[in-house]
Order: sequence, then structure tokens, then C-alpha cells
Amino acid sequence: MMLKKLLFLTLLLTGLAHTENSVGLDINNNDVELLASININTLTDYANGTTYLLDVNYLHSDGDNMLQVGFSGQNSLQGIEGLTFSFGLKGVLASDFLAFPLMVKGNYYLPLNASIPTTSLALTFAFAPKVLSFRDAERYLEFRVEADMEVISNVHVFAGYRNIDTDYDRYDKTFNNSFYLGMKLSF
Repeated sequence: MMLKKLLFLTLLLTGLAHTENSVGLDINNNDVELLASININTLTDYANGTTYLLDVNYLHSDGDNMLQVGFSGQNSLQGIEGLTFSFGLKGVLASDFLAFPLMVKGNYYLPLNASIPTTSLALTFAFAPKVLSFRDAERYLEFRVEADMEVISNVHVFAGYRNIDTDYDRYDKTFNNSFYLGMKLSF
């Protein structure tokens, strides 16, 4: 319990320390996930078009815990306004499980009129084959889809679905397969 409180406080303080970052929380009946994202460009004064992000997620699901730390580069797709792609690598740590999946994320800001709050759809896929899986891990596969709306300036509500499959050497385990609702603060 103390580890959860310490992790949440660390994520919150890290997000508050820098601009253009976010912290969030999503829940359902069985799970809670803490989220933090740091825009590394603001720390380094880098402004060449690519946005570099550091993401930290902590998921508590039915008594199991998973920590994810990821690094990605994000850029707009030319020709389609509002569409961005991110590519990166993340580390995933769970009980006797360590993997470094490659990750791709697409985010599309819907071209709605000015009277409708900013709304986006995101799709994330992460995969680690055996060569990127360690300890008792055999393979890691994650799929997420999410809809996000900025209801108040810098306050987002979102709903999504995630499927996280952790394959161990001796057995396969669906770590999480659920819908969730959440809120995120950006600064």
C-alpha cells in the first residue's frame, strides 16, 4: 500500500514540475491505472518538429501490479491534419515478468467545429517477442483504443479499452482485458 502511495505522489510531483505534461487516472470495477507523461522537448528546449515523450503507467489489476516506462518520438503525418504517430520502446515490469516491447501509437484529433470541445481518438499497439522478453517472460502484447475529450481547458475525460497479454515460459496470462473511464490533467 505504501508503494502505491509513493508511486502516485512521485508521478504527480513529476507532472507538476514541468509544463506541457499530464497526469491522469483511469478506473473500472477491478482496476486502477495511474498515468504520467512528460514532454522532454520542454526540458531541453528542442523544437525541431518531433516531440519526445516519457510515459509512466502503473496498473493495479485484480491483485496484480504492472509498471510501464516508455520513451517515444511523436510527429504529425503530413497530408492529414490532426493525425499524429508515435514510435518508441517501453519497459514492462510485472511479477517475474520483464519485457521491452516496441510501441506504435496513432492519435487523430477530430475536425469538429469550434463549439465542440477538442476530441481525439487514439490507438496503441505494443509487442515484445521472445528476444525482448526476460525473466520468466515469453512474449508481451498490448492493444488499446481510447476516446478523449477536453471538457475544460487542460482537463480531459476519456474512455477506452485495453487488452494486455503476458505470456510466461510455463503459461499464458491475460493480464488485463477491460474497458475503463478516466480523467487527465494537462499542464
